[in-house]
Amino acid sequence: AIAALPDGGRAEAIAVDVGPGSFTGVRIGIAAARALALAWNLPLRGYDAPSIIAARAAREHDGGPLIVSITGGHGELFWQSFTPDGRAPTSPIASTPIAQLAGQIDAPTIYGTGAEALVAARGRGTAINLYPDAGDYPLIDDLPGLPPTPIYGRGADAKTMAERGLS
Repeated sequence: AIAALPDGGRAEAIAVDVGPGSFTGVRIGIAAARALALAWNLPLRGYDAPSIIAARAAREHDGGPLIVSITGGHGELFWQSFTPDGRAPTSPIASTPIAQLAGQIDAPTIYGTGAEALVAARGRGTAINLYPDAGDYPLIDDLPGLPPTPIYGRGADAKTMAERGLS
């Protein structure tokens, strides 16, 4: 599919979503981006999913904190707060149980793949379901890039034998 693109899909640089998101999906995306950057001798930079959603949401946002919520699994949502223009985070990326997050967030509008779940748990507000879309990358390409390593947003589910008390 890449070879079918104009100029064989080659670009001046490679940008990759580093998460948070699906453990396997994020790792596969980063591996593919690293391979392309190496093969084509191009710079590689990462971006996080909440930032690209916030940049897109800011085009319609009407002021106040801009909250991005992404489905996280295990009854939790990844979330992050941004300035109203979507350009700067005002909190770190966190993974929080939906019920707990519903009591923490007061913003009237929530953006992202977890927006509907959060608005439903709060019983009020507007959910705008946005996915991280690489096509929106030009909205953030002037921001500092991230290293091409995964952002997991929560600890691993797997435990070593020692952590399980079986050593």
